[in-house]
Amino acid sequence: MPANPWPSAADLLRFSPEIFLVLVGTLIMVLEPLTSTKRAFRTITFISLLAAMGLALLAQSNPGMAFNQMIVVDGFATFFRLLVFGVGVLTVMLSGDYLQREGHESGEFYALLIFSIVGQSIMASANELIMVFIGIECSSIASYILAGYLRDDKRNNESAIKYFLLGSFATAFLLYGIAWIYGLTGSTNLNNVREALGSPAALPLAGFAAALMAVGFAFKVSAAPFQVWAPDVYQGAPAPVAAFMTAGPKAAAFAVFVRVFATAFGPITQRWEVLVATLALATMVVGNFSALRQSNIKRLLAYSSIAHAGYVLVAIAAHSEVGTTAVMFYLAAYTFMNIGAFAVVTHVARKGEKYVEIDDLSGLAARQPVTAALLTVFMLSLIGVPLTAGFFGKFYIFKAALDSNLVWLTILGLLNSAVAAFYYLRILVVMYMREPGQSTDNLAPMSGGINVAVWLSAVATLVFGIFPGPLLDLAGNWTLGK
Repeated sequence: MPANPWPSAADLLRFSPEIFLVLVGTLIMVLEPLTSTKRAFRTITFISLLAAMGLALLAQSNPGMAFNQMIVVDGFATFFRLLVFGVGVLTVMLSGDYLQREGHESGEFYALLIFSIVGQSIMASANELIMVFIGIECSSIASYILAGYLRDDKRNNESAIKYFLLGSFATAFLLYGIAWIYGLTGSTNLNNVREALGSPAALPLAGFAAALMAVGFAFKVSAAPFQVWAPDVYQGAPAPVAAFMTAGPKAAAFAVFVRVFATAFGPITQRWEVLVATLALATMVVGNFSALRQSNIKRLLAYSSIAHAGYVLVAIAAHSEVGTTAVMFYLAAYTFMNIGAFAVVTHVARKGEKYVEIDDLSGLAARQPVTAALLTVFMLSLIGVPLTAGFFGKFYIFKAALDSNLVWLTILGLLNSAVAAFYYLRILVVMYMREPGQSTDNLAPMSGGINVAVWLSAVATLVFGIFPGPLLDLAGNWTLGK
């Protein structure tokens, strides 16, 4: 028991973004039955997330541990806090018009979104395995409900049930791994675990515990062979929710993956590097080759998301400061290009998401050339074409792998990128080289929040592709432990 059980001012400052957002989310739930003006909740959530970004930067001015070393505020945590809050801002832009179109706009949606983001922020700053678990559960439970938010849509119901059942199963592996670590070391604090694993007696069973925890993290980032939930969930969930899940929860899961394995399991690096490299290769192969066979664009983007998780795992397998910086840069770049792609899909799908097949994009360039051009930017970035953020993201990932002598993984990763080019270019062929069909007839121009989100994502994708230096320097200065 500490001498002073009350949190200090520094503790409150370092945890202020989460405290503030929980209060806002609770306030929204209280106000929900008291007002009929649902649009106000969109504005409150938008402003609150921007304010949380400001609080995260303020907390970074006084970095350190908080709440008896359960939370750590460093550059790495701040980077991912800002990233998940930014994902939330873009999701609010997408969701407002979508929910109004579907007739389901309510404060409940925005409160769930906030609570999920709070969980992701806790994951990014957790310095204790129990806090990691709490963050994952906070994010996951809210995400389960968001996946089935349109309760009268069978696709949403199926998506939520599959996500919940498989997610619970994966969480059991994570908890079992945490229990093993506690039994071996007597602690769940990441720094204490690292010190305890310096003892040769703990090493044999520590590798088993790390493998169990890797299963839980692999599910959260949709890494093979634990990716089976992702295509069905992303396809069935509302398009803005699918966009959110491919960016925010995935970025937070990678953040905690890196922190736990680089910090707690640092002494047994040789035992888990091969495991992560194998996961990376399997994930790239499954994601890219499965995407080749897809006709539904949401499902294609789901398999694309799996493949990109494989690229990030390549950088984690490199286990170096350059690799960690590459992970941070790539996840930020991927956030913009993937949310931008889903935003265009949300626009084209229209009410009831009737038009979500790849062929439904036929002739989009003739009907709405600007929309087609924006989607082209995102597709080229996902391929990794120069002058887009995706190019430098892959460049730094494979550079980190080469620096760590993972030549075989780099070669296979580049070959997988070549495979991916086929299904991304297929979308461009459909948009530019086919006659317009019924799906693009009477398609209104993009407007409102979706339009702003698409343009912001496109500008960021191009700016980070042409001038990657500022973001790369930020990631390098705010890498793990700084």
